[in-house]
Amino acid sequence: MPAIHELPTILADQIAAGEVIERPASVVKELVENAIDAHSTRIDITVHHGGLASMQVTDNGDGIAPEQVRLAFQRFATSKIRNQADLFRVNSLGFRGEALPSIAAVAAVDMKTSDGVHPGTELQMKGGKVEAELPAATRRGTTIEVTDLFFNTPKRRDYLKTSSTELSKITETVNHLALSHPEIAFSLVHDGKELLRTSGRANLQQVIAGIYNNQSMKKMIPVTAHNEDFKLEGYTSLPELTRASRKYLSVIVNGRFVQDPELNRAIIAGYGSKLMVGRYPVSILRITMDPTQLDVNVHPTKQAVRLLNQTELSQFITHAIAQTLADRNLIPAALDNHHFKSGVARHNSVEVALNLTDEEPPVTATAAPAEPTAEEAPRPETTVKPVIVKTKTDLEKPAVQEFAKHYQQERLASSNRTVAEVALPNPTATPKTTKPEASESFPVLRYVGQVHGTYLIAESELGMYIIDQHAAQERINYEQFRTESGNVSSDQQNLLVPLVLDYSASEALVIKQHLPDFAAIGLTLEPFGSNSFLVRQHPTWIGAGEEEQTIRELIEWGLQHQKLSVADYREQAAIMMSCKQAIKANHHLDRQQAQALLDHLRQCENPYNCPHGRPVLVNFSPTDLEAMFKRIQDAHEAERWEF
Repeated sequence: MPAIHELPTILADQIAAGEVIERPASVVKELVENAIDAHSTRIDITVHHGGLASMQVTDNGDGIAPEQVRLAFQRFATSKIRNQADLFRVNSLGFRGEALPSIAAVAAVDMKTSDGVHPGTELQMKGGKVEAELPAATRRGTTIEVTDLFFNTPKRRDYLKTSSTELSKITETVNHLALSHPEIAFSLVHDGKELLRTSGRANLQQVIAGIYNNQSMKKMIPVTAHNEDFKLEGYTSLPELTRASRKYLSVIVNGRFVQDPELNRAIIAGYGSKLMVGRYPVSILRITMDPTQLDVNVHPTKQAVRLLNQTELSQFITHAIAQTLADRNLIPAALDNHHFKSGVARHNSVEVALNLTDEEPPVTATAAPAEPTAEEAPRPETTVKPVIVKTKTDLEKPAVQEFAKHYQQERLASSNRTVAEVALPNPTATPKTTKPEASESFPVLRYVGQVHGTYLIAESELGMYIIDQHAAQERINYEQFRTESGNVSSDQQNLLVPLVLDYSASEALVIKQHLPDFAAIGLTLEPFGSNSFLVRQHPTWIGAGEEEQTIRELIEWGLQHQKLSVADYREQAAIMMSCKQAIKANHHLDRQQAQALLDHLRQCENPYNCPHGRPVLVNFSPTDLEAMFKRIQDAHEAERWEF
């Protein structure tokens, strides 16, 4: 065995830097977090060539006294904690004393700092060695410039991506920090171009609008909740605004952005069946809790944390989002992506730009572009007022004023409708003398006709509706089966030839653990050999010819979500049952059947989405119809009164 020896300090610092500093975004994160801990109210980040050339962070925080400047670059030197007890109630973002020495070990660092009391100091380091320490004329605060990243570890530099990719990571990091601390004014400039600027007015709504754009903010709703253990505040999107990635789920605990799959799942669970399969909401949730219930000393990057009451917090988040969405009208406006796209209502040749909020104007920002989507169209939820017109006389025309007033009234009437919680009665229960209570917020629909044997046309005083008959039947079935979930497995169909299902060894072990759960929904699996299972009968709701496919879908769903209860399996079974027993496309209904379907839909707790999250119906308001047929303004009549 070779002789044991102690690693040189520089080599030890470079090894440690491999955990803390992964890419330019890591440098920006650590420097900005230090600035936040230094009580800064303004932080400016300047980046060149995606951080591959240089990164500079300037703050107006506490600064560092001259005699402590060198000490700041010593490993495990920190001002955040002093003893073991402090480690278990950390209130700062940094505390490990690793960021500055890790950066200095693999880059060139130039720091200018002043505590506002003593003369300023400039310290120049490269590769962990001090090259110069000079007096500096600088204001209170700290400016750190980092260049030549990974100059002495070329292999690490080879793993970096293109400048645009690295810039995207930096932008994402700064976005998370800005959302976590709306009370701080942030700016991000890349190669002379400003990408982000926040006001620092502690207005989270403004920061969200600046990062995700103003139109997305219109489709987000506030979420607030609290109990003796947790306080929750933030915003989450309506089901009509979704993304294809979970990265738009931002959970901030005690001012720290954290990556926790369990909390992300809790957000999604709060939407229930209101989300499309494979789509995720945009959520920014800020959670405040006792720091002694949170362990942040898990990973050098400090983004992974341990929560003592994680199950309780997950349930708290799910319940808060579910309650918030229960109070919202969720019928999509059919023309939101057409005439009213990008906040502009078009009327003949008159184009009126609408300011759709009573809040202060959003911060200006051009952050890294979010995923393009056709769902960005505005859906005003607050006061609507015309603020810009294309010609001087347009605003004075009575027809235009009437249009803006009519548009405002229609949109407000639509957005202010709420969802009343009602329970669909169990058909097996003793019939009551009164009819089931219908949702007061859901319109009374009168059947008009059917298109292509797939869509129903209906009307109410609020406009015209197009209903997907399959999605509507799915929703009705789902709420019935969910109510009767304890009885879904009572009827069984025997198979003439048993099905043999083969799985890998790891999958078979998981399936064996959940055999009682599958049996509870009527799916009896008999172990057959080491990694196979035998199915001799199945619930009658599984259609002929679909037995193997449906059973495999249920089992695969269980493999994907291993920590499940019997209730979870019954929920999934109810979703599958509702789909397979619903009316299919190209199935023609007579008037009585169609009206009965609409009446039953109104009695649902959530009549807006099928169990898979697809919309059940869309609405054309009277204003939408009038705009399509140019009935809002007679241009010739308006011109007749001009002199």
